[in-house]
Amino acid sequence: QNQILKHAKISPILEDRPINHSLNLTDTSSVPKPNASVLEIWGSSSLKGHVTISGAKNSALAIMAGALLCPEDCRLRNVPSLVDIGRMGQVLAALGVKLERQGNILDINARHLKQSKAPYEIVNQLRASFFVIGSLLARLGAAQVPLPGGCAIGARPVDLHVRGLQALGAEVQIEHGMVHAYVRGNGRRRLNGAKIYLDYPSVGATETLMMAATLAEGETILENAAQEPEVVDLANFCNAMGAKIRGAGTNTIIISGVPSLHSVDYSIIPDRIETGTFLVAAAITQSELTLSPVVPDHITAAIAKLQDIGMRVIQEAPDCLRIIPTGIIRATDIETLPYPGFPTDMQAPFMALLTLSDGDSVITETVFENRLGHVPELNRMGADIRIKGNNAIVRGVPLLSGAPVVATDLRASAALILAALAADGKTTIQGLHHLDRGYEKLEAKLQKLGARLQRVSDNSPIKASSVAHSPVNS
Repeated sequence: QNQILKHAKISPILEDRPINHSLNLTDTSSVPKPNASVLEIWGSSSLKGHVTISGAKNSALAIMAGALLCPEDCRLRNVPSLVDIGRMGQVLAALGVKLERQGNILDINARHLKQSKAPYEIVNQLRASFFVIGSLLARLGAAQVPLPGGCAIGARPVDLHVRGLQALGAEVQIEHGMVHAYVRGNGRRRLNGAKIYLDYPSVGATETLMMAATLAEGETILENAAQEPEVVDLANFCNAMGAKIRGAGTNTIIISGVPSLHSVDYSIIPDRIETGTFLVAAAITQSELTLSPVVPDHITAAIAKLQDIGMRVIQEAPDCLRIIPTGIIRATDIETLPYPGFPTDMQAPFMALLTLSDGDSVITETVFENRLGHVPELNRMGADIRIKGNNAIVRGVPLLSGAPVVATDLRASAALILAALAADGKTTIQGLHHLDRGYEKLEAKLQKLGARLQRVSDNSPIKASSVAHSPVNS
């Protein structure tokens, strides 16, 4: 069961493979089309006030997939209003699921789930929608899900998902870009518990296999599992429906299969990446802000780096943080790692902050190989950043200048907004389709804090910067 089926035409590359030093930092698919909206930001304004943090995008997406496990009503609270959430809703609707939304409350009813084939045109745009394969297999005994799409930040093959599902007793074939998985047998076809070791602590594979094992016969042990808060949130959601999952948040998760799950009313955790982004917004503009609701333990690594850089971060209440600048931005080194290490999703925002530091910083990206596309755009604004392999050497400069730039992925869009808030003059940012995937009402939240920005239509696209494939790029 550790071998891919002969029919499975996928490479033996592990998910979240090591960095490929030949970076292609220009993705033409990321360049916005004419007539897209742009964000105009006038920098050098200080911010002040309180930020309300939205529900976690990555938790909500996984939990929506997990709702397929339940044949009764599921009510999700604190669900952010985002493009990615809408796309996942379209996937569920195409599978026969009933969804109703009011504000940040999403009601999901998968009682009449019969369709086991997810639509290619949506899954191709949203990687997280691939995770429905685990729930579909557990509930229906069959699933047909296209190979996923999403942000162009690196290769994230589904080898770990496939091998894990095979270990649980599924037959898996990959043909013409479609993953076909099914459980042999007549009547109700259930997966069987197994001991599974993940070669890499992949969040997606951990969540997929945890969902698949929830309704399996017997016990499943996931070793070297991802420990991210979003994995814990999914486990808590499943347990609230009657699942028996323990160990989530550690590297060993044990799932005792149950015959069925029941209705639930569940609230999504706050978004730790949005929390970190607003903390950096305060730091880069030398502003004092409070943020809630937050879970400080979820962003320990980011808080530690902010303190290294020179910021004061104070926990004012169990779910409230205050950040106080000290007038200095010290250089520091950062290496992205799986949780509880420094999150790859905060790499770009922190790079924007370190462009204004006193000294040289080295940022090492170890999770995704194409996640330095924001470097040439920050340099366009006056930053001094060089790329060497999977390292970005950031030499602090006294001042950034407003410029026309293009966001290359979701977190790059946040980094450019942060840089623009501190820059002298006006910055125009294209590629807002990335931003809208993962930050709820970011512009309105920033305006409330005193930032000067507006979204306007534009029909003169900016050409993204290109970076040569040399060992050192300036």
